[in-house]
Amino acid sequence: MRAALWLLALFGIAVAVALFAGNNQGTVTLFWPPYRIDLSLNMVLLVLVLGFVTLHAALRALDAMLALPRQARRWRLQQRERSMHTALLDAFAQMQAGRFLRARKAALAALDQEQALRQEGDAPPHAHQIRALAYMVAAETSHALQDRTLRDHYFELALNHAKEKRHVAQELHEGAHMRAARWSLDDRDADASLERLAQLPQGAARRTLALRIRLKASRLAGRTRDALDTARLLGKHRAFSADAARSLVRGLAIELIQQAHDPAQLQAAWLSLEASDRAMPEVALQAAHRLALLGGDNAQVRQWLQPVWQQFVDLPSSLNEVQAQRLVSTLEGSLDGTDAAWLARIESAQQANPRNARLQYLAGMACAQRQLWGKAQQLLAQAAPQLQDPRLRRNAWSKLAELAEQRNDTTAAALAWKNAAQAV
Repeated sequence: MRAALWLLALFGIAVAVALFAGNNQGTVTLFWPPYRIDLSLNMVLLVLVLGFVTLHAALRALDAMLALPRQARRWRLQQRERSMHTALLDAFAQMQAGRFLRARKAALAALDQEQALRQEGDAPPHAHQIRALAYMVAAETSHALQDRTLRDHYFELALNHAKEKRHVAQELHEGAHMRAARWSLDDRDADASLERLAQLPQGAARRTLALRIRLKASRLAGRTRDALDTARLLGKHRAFSADAARSLVRGLAIELIQQAHDPAQLQAAWLSLEASDRAMPEVALQAAHRLALLGGDNAQVRQWLQPVWQQFVDLPSSLNEVQAQRLVSTLEGSLDGTDAAWLARIESAQQANPRNARLQYLAGMACAQRQLWGKAQQLLAQAAPQLQDPRLRRNAWSKLAELAEQRNDTTAAALAWKNAAQAV
């Protein structure tokens, strides 16, 4: 459509020129005493147009000729800048490929080219970023080559070129500190890594990369509580899958509990956990078992185990064999001083699941602790042959032997002791 319009316009101009020039009888007379020159008006107009075009072309040619040195200098500058950027890109590529010596050499070549441009007064506006990145590549490759002296030297130079308060320079400064924290972590220097992370602004310190480094450094330094808090943040940032985050938090919570050396420390560690952490069966079982080992209050042990117990009663398959066995063993160890409420819970659970040998065993032990000898003997006699765990089976037969001795039934006591000895 546009071509058709241009064609129509050209036809219109041609027609107008033909009408004007074809019937134009005008003349132009030039007087140059003693001469007189008569020229056609069409000729004068044609000469003026040709003269304007010629003058314009001559001026353009003169300007192009005068601009040749400037364009040549610009071309040389462009080639050197391209060479500088090519060297920097080559340094990154070589570093990713694991060719660290070549990468460091390419980074230093980029620095030399940038310095040459700067000395001639032609430094690019992003020169400080080029220098900082090149020095960081040199430091990274030196770290890979186990040359800590050069690594620290190049790192300090990179920081010096990234201290300006502009946005990009600030990002370079934060990135340099993150890399230095990672280097310290590789050197197994957790304190230095955490110190580097502490120099970051609050926003940068909460980024996923910084949190990952902090988690590893905290675990390396034995700061389990800090590692647990960091793992929770990473879970909120979705740095891990839901199952991986849960497993990580669970492991750190158990590790925190294991580090407690007295009931007071264990109580503080338990209270520092979130409700979702305390609801994990593995964590609650470990905390209760640890409290029992440290000589803590049995009522406190049972209180910590109550949510796990209720979960086990409502859905026995929610706990695996090891967890169910540990729950029963820990509750058995805390039966001393059991109140009527807990005895009612155990009896209700056993009556609701009469075929569960573990619940029969626990109910029998609870009845024995409350000196309900007959009921205890009945429940343990039913449970002992069905128990799969050797320890529980041995305890059940031992308790039956003690009950038989109390009844002066030496035959039953001997048989029970024999079965207890054979429980392996």
